[in-house]
Amino acid sequence: MPDRFRRSQVLKVPFQTPNRATGSVPRNAPKNGTTILYVEDDEDTRELVTYLLARSNYKVVPAKSYDDALLLAQANQFDLYLIDNWMSGGSGIDLCKKLREFNSWTPILFYSGAAYERDKQQALDAGAQGYLVKPVDNDELIEEVSRIISAAKRTHGMTA
Repeated sequence: MPDRFRRSQVLKVPFQTPNRATGSVPRNAPKNGTTILYVEDDEDTRELVTYLLARSNYKVVPAKSYDDALLLAQANQFDLYLIDNWMSGGSGIDLCKKLREFNSWTPILFYSGAAYERDKQQALDAGAQGYLVKPVDNDELIEEVSRIISAAKRTHGMTA
C-alpha cells in the first residue's frame, strides 16, 4: 500500500456495518440507496473520500471532470452533489450553476481547498447548501453530508 494511504492514526473511518448479532444498522447510518455524485479531479483524494463515504453506507458515483459530472447528473438522480471547486473542464462554481439550471432540489456541498471567504460566498450564491475547506476531520465530512441530505429530504417531504 502506498505511503500516502498509511494514515491509520489520522484516518478515522467509522465502520457503519450491521451488528452481526442483531443485524441492525447504526442509528446514524444512511438508508440504502442514498447516492452521492462526488466530483474531484485529484485521483488520490477521490479514492479516499469515495472509500470513506462508502464505509458510511453511501453509494458514491465518482467523477473526475466537469464534463463527466454534468453527463452523470443529467442521466441519473442523486441525493447529493459533493464537488471540488477546481477541476478540469470548468470550475465547481460553473458546475453548480449548470446543475441548478435543470435541478433545483438536489443539495450541493463543496469540499474544496479554495479557502477564501469569497470562494465560499460564490459557491453559496451559485446555489450550494454548504462549503467545507479541505482538509477536514473525516467525521466532520460525514456529519455535514448527512446533515445536508437530511435537511433536503425534510424540505422535499421525503423521509430521511
